[in-house]
Amino acid sequence: MKGDIKKIMDVCLSAGKIMLSSGAETYRVEDTMVRIAKAFRMQDTYSFVTPTGIFLSIQGNNKEQEHTKLVRIYKRSVDLNKIVLVNEISRSISEGHLNIEEAAIQLQEIDAAKPLYPIWLQIFAAALASGFFSLMFEGTWNDYIPAFITGGIGFVIFILIHQFVQIKLFAEIMASFIIGIFGHLFIYIGFGEHLDKIIIGSVMPLVPGLLI
Repeated sequence: MKGDIKKIMDVCLSAGKIMLSSGAETYRVEDTMVRIAKAFRMQDTYSFVTPTGIFLSIQGNNKEQEHTKLVRIYKRSVDLNKIVLVNEISRSISEGHLNIEEAAIQLQEIDAAKPLYPIWLQIFAAALASGFFSLMFEGTWNDYIPAFITGGIGFVIFILIHQFVQIKLFAEIMASFIIGIFGHLFIYIGFGEHLDKIIIGSVMPLVPGLLI
């Protein structure tokens, strides 16, 4: 039983880690881990998830046999495809279509998979969104191109800094600083009308809008 509990905990924590690091809400991560544990007949299961850590406690059939683990999350992104895949595995486990070993293998494959969209497409999407965000915040079409360029540059800076400094907030602050400089530069040369709209639109791809 001890070995089974360890395997179950590893699968639950692996699923939770993938979901949380891919941008899933904390309550969804907690619910998924508990559902997986209960599908393997671990009724006394408790989970507590924060944006930077996962706590999981499982009590076996022997009331004195309780196991608790903590997993730290150091890097987070947004990959809704991985969240969907983990949810499908959780559903398959609940329906009895996957055993513990098969679930562990599939979760390892999901964790090792590359992002669904290449970096160049992410940068282009961030630039495109920046331009339209500037319009959404009551900017003009004269602000669209400056926001498009500034947002794309800011996102590139964010990616480069985050590769060397694994502190997302620091990378976001530095990218926002560069965005501010380019926004001022465009206004200075007469390319754009509203500095605030350009900056606001350009920083939107950097903020955790999905979590908010």
